Amino acid sequence: MTDQRPNIIFIITDQQRFDTIHAAGYDFMETPHLDRLHREGIVFNNCFITAASCAPARASLFTGHYPHTTGILKNADTWKHGWIENLQEGGYQTVNIGKMHSWPYTTPLGFDQRYVVENKDRYLEGRYFYDEWDKALRARGLVKQQRELYRQLPDYKESLGAFDWLLDEDMHPDMFVGNMAVDWIRNYPVSEPLFLEIGFPGPHPPYDPIPRYTESYLKKDLNIAPVLESDLVHQPDPLKAMRIHNHEVDHDSVVHLLEPTEEQLHRQRAYYLANVTMIDDKVGEIMTALEEKGLLDNSIVIFSSDHGDCLTDHGHSQKWTMYDVITRVPMIIWAPGRFGEPRAIDGLVQQMDLGPTLMGLADIPIPEPMAARSLLPLLESDAEAASCLRDVVFAEQAKDGILTTSKFMTMVRTQDWKLVHFLDEPWGQLFDLTTDPLEVDNLWDAPEHADKKKELLAILREWRIRDSYENSDLWEDYR
Repeated sequence: MTDQRPNIIFIITDQQRFDTIHAAGYDFMETPHLDRLHREGIVFNNCFITAASCAPARASLFTGHYPHTTGILKNADTWKHGWIENLQEGGYQTVNIGKMHSWPYTTPLGFDQRYVVENKDRYLEGRYFYDEWDKALRARGLVKQQRELYRQLPDYKESLGAFDWLLDEDMHPDMFVGNMAVDWIRNYPVSEPLFLEIGFPGPHPPYDPIPRYTESYLKKDLNIAPVLESDLVHQPDPLKAMRIHNHEVDHDSVVHLLEPTEEQLHRQRAYYLANVTMIDDKVGEIMTALEEKGLLDNSIVIFSSDHGDCLTDHGHSQKWTMYDVITRVPMIIWAPGRFGEPRAIDGLVQQMDLGPTLMGLADIPIPEPMAARSLLPLLESDAEAASCLRDVVFAEQAKDGILTTSKFMTMVRTQDWKLVHFLDEPWGQLFDLTTDPLEVDNLWDAPEHADKKKELLAILREWRIRDSYENSDLWEDYR
């Protein structure tokens, strides 16, 4: 291969919290392969997504624009384009194995090849979509573990979405995607620089790992934060309503419990973390396959996730809130020797900043306008004050089938403060992250913090005005 531009291997999980990597300081985790990436790579300790659910966050990541600009505000909003098309046009071999969550699921999106594996438990959209995993299960004569079957279990409503995977181990969706990626790397010819997106469906619920992975976690203290009554009482009405909704409707096979026992909480957390360790094993196999194929020396490996999971923290199920356990995600860029010594970066970045960063590394012109900022100045220098760092990060979430009682929710977050705004509504959230890093003391109505609330609301307003103006030419070819 004469083109010596770097291969880009982008591994992205679904719904993985930032506190799920042992090397990041979470001793209860078993993640030796992610630990390697963490030790040897550039680690972004404060990477924030731009939306509190799958498709809006991913569309933002793969376009470099905020959800209010893409118009992709909830799952199943049409998403067909992004910067992968720029990589393809620029001479990269582009391959998707696993989850992307585009809509329609099989839209080309700039990929030369797509091997689509979507949500484990599809129900609201794409319920009858037949992906690569469905085909493999059917070929082996297996019936997928899914909501209709889980509902038949006598303890279904008490399980918080945690179930044992009882089919063939290699038919678990995360095993299946990992194995398919390894097989592709080992057997498919790479004739141009490679962009390979590997999307694991987990640890998104149902939390259904292979049982042998749960054994050690069930015996550990998993550092689960207590849910405080004062936290619940002072949450905005839309979040209170969502707690009830998730108790009454079993999204993704999770029946949310309003007052779970410690045993139920621990079991759910153990199953979730076991799924992360399963994925970690596959990350190790992917790295080995890249090395054996001779691709690793000229590859940049990125690891991240599309958002986190409350796992009953703050009394909530899954995502759709703006707490850090949702909006802050792991992000590692691994390329030993390319960017100097391994290090951690504590400044704020938006995950969508990966787009112009990767195009810069691929020597491909960055389309303008683009709200995302290239992180290359930060990668190529250890200066914490690099211009690509952000003073403020933002996230958005529109009304959907889960956030049912609010039109639109926006987060504005600095290093020290967070404000959550609800469109046309009097309530909100305000947190002093220095004194309250767990976000349990809502200061929205505190008179002594009225000036801080006003300041952050002004920042939010100016951002929306500026972003709309700076990206006003985005659709000029379609006017």
